[in-house]
Amino acid sequence: MQSSSSPLSRRGLLAAGAAAGAAGAAGLLGAAPASAAPSGGRGSAALVIHNASVYTGTGGRAPVRAVAVGRDGKILATGTDAALRRYIGRDTEVVDARGNTVMSGIHDGHVHPLGAGERSLSPSLESAETTLADLQAILTGFLADTGGAAAEPDRWLVVEDWNPVGLLPSGTLPHHDMLDALPTRRPIALVGGDGHNLWANQRALDIAGITAATPDPVGGQVVKGADGRPTGVLKDDAQGLVKRHVPEPTRAELVAACAKVLELAAASGVTTMMDALVGRHELELYQALSAAGRLPQRIVPAIRLDAEQAKDPAASLAYARGLRREFEGVRGLRFGMIKVFLDGVIEYPAQTAALLEPYLDGNGKPTGNRGELYTSAADYGRLSAAFNRAGWQMHAHGLGDRAVRTALDGYAYARRVTGSRDARNAVAHLQIVDPADLRRFAQLGVAACMQLQWASEDTWTMEALLPYIGPERHRWMYPARSLEKAGARLTGGSDWPVDALQVWNQLRTAIDRQGAFGSGALHPEKEALSRDTTLRMHTSGTAWQLRQEELTGTVEAGKAADLVVLDRDVTRCPVADISGTGVRLTLVGGRVVHDADSASGRAASARVAGAASGPRPAAYASVHAGGRHHACGH
Repeated sequence: MQSSSSPLSRRGLLAAGAAAGAAGAAGLLGAAPASAAPSGGRGSAALVIHNASVYTGTGGRAPVRAVAVGRDGKILATGTDAALRRYIGRDTEVVDARGNTVMSGIHDGHVHPLGAGERSLSPSLESAETTLADLQAILTGFLADTGGAAAEPDRWLVVEDWNPVGLLPSGTLPHHDMLDALPTRRPIALVGGDGHNLWANQRALDIAGITAATPDPVGGQVVKGADGRPTGVLKDDAQGLVKRHVPEPTRAELVAACAKVLELAAASGVTTMMDALVGRHELELYQALSAAGRLPQRIVPAIRLDAEQAKDPAASLAYARGLRREFEGVRGLRFGMIKVFLDGVIEYPAQTAALLEPYLDGNGKPTGNRGELYTSAADYGRLSAAFNRAGWQMHAHGLGDRAVRTALDGYAYARRVTGSRDARNAVAHLQIVDPADLRRFAQLGVAACMQLQWASEDTWTMEALLPYIGPERHRWMYPARSLEKAGARLTGGSDWPVDALQVWNQLRTAIDRQGAFGSGALHPEKEALSRDTTLRMHTSGTAWQLRQEELTGTVEAGKAADLVVLDRDVTRCPVADISGTGVRLTLVGGRVVHDADSASGRAASARVAGAASGPRPAAYASVHAGGRHHACGH
């Protein structure tokens, strides 16, 4: 295995045609000497990667050591080094992979990249745990960093990546009084890193007009105390009651921030993303990024429908079609996906994920709470039928076993009434799946889209969950291998920025169920996946989910050259070493979108390495060490 610091063999870069060239790529690619082939031009490749361990993803037994990329951005040929020498011409660029892996780029089947860009503009608590006193000290520092006295009394302080289960001692519940004690009159909103919770001070509640009389919006909850008054915590769609009052950054600020995080994704090896939460705002950002030439990945936008829209299939279909007509000309976007939240999150104290049996009280006794189901099976079935009939796919957020069953029931109804056998609908997250529903994924052709970096023993899966669901249900946490054995198609996603973008640790965790930062392995004997299954689910599996398996996901002639060159052989190295994988080169359609030895590539690679160098802080003190307050990505 090559170390992560070992550079690829390279010579000076020569232009080799628009398909393989890219602005700023100036390190890893080398031109072949003129003697390497009698001529360039017709029949020669734009790029040849040799001396590689090529993971084709096709199941072929003959080892593949080289890949030739044509001038049209497609894979021209694969084979041995000797066989592919004939494709090297005078202007062919040549990469020596030093025996390391070349494979399809990572396909992220559930991610929020623009959300990551927007979050990067605010200070971050990095999802850590703390005492109330430490939290208040850090927020006081954030107040100073974001304007101090000059910002009083009206400039909002929005802080990202708050951990809704992170107040110590464990079980301490957030209340606006805790934020009201800070030395400020400014409105404050702490946005949960899970995307499902927001904590506001009284000033923010007043601005939003939230009182004891405020009803819960559809798909959300205004948490109230025993006195009937708002506590300051808003769940799911109730977050919008406050968020709508927060001034938005300028378009230029957003585009710059989003471009930076897309560079981070390219440096992580991601070549296709399904953005799992898209409306007009996000589509306008993608339009601006594409126009500026700063959209390196293929993007499948999933148009989000709220709980009210889900009750009106005809209007929802018209809405989605309208957005597609308006933005389908944006280069890099491909439409056809719809996103619906069926429930919330399962961890204490939120407990909004929909369960078949009630949550426990922490001492083993059932409560009256089975979570919240935002859309009924009947409504979801009618919605799915309308969209499937029109050629669209459905993508459901389903964390609890009741939400998973609701999605499957909806898809079963849609199949009965439409007759569609290849709708390729999906359920994402699948934190708990009832064993009776495992085989239904294969029977209905439903993609099981899993975020397996979560599948380790940590605060979220143990302290904040095990006492509240019990060991029997806990055993079915993220049942990846059980789904595979039942014939389900597994697909992969990160849910970034709900979780950190640590692509290779994500793959490692799917294999050993512990990853780099888990305190232990989560049911590895029952649910760990093989290395081959893991690589496939994050490449060809997700390509199938996104209906682009004819275009990408495997390394074979005729497919688009969406490829990554790694700094080690991930098919053979120790599983623990997969977490530290570095990406030396990323291609999308034969175009270089990340070169680790270019100036911009070095910076992006350093950011990736920094994010992967350690776990999320165990205490907020490490976020605020030395008086330094920072936002992700800065």
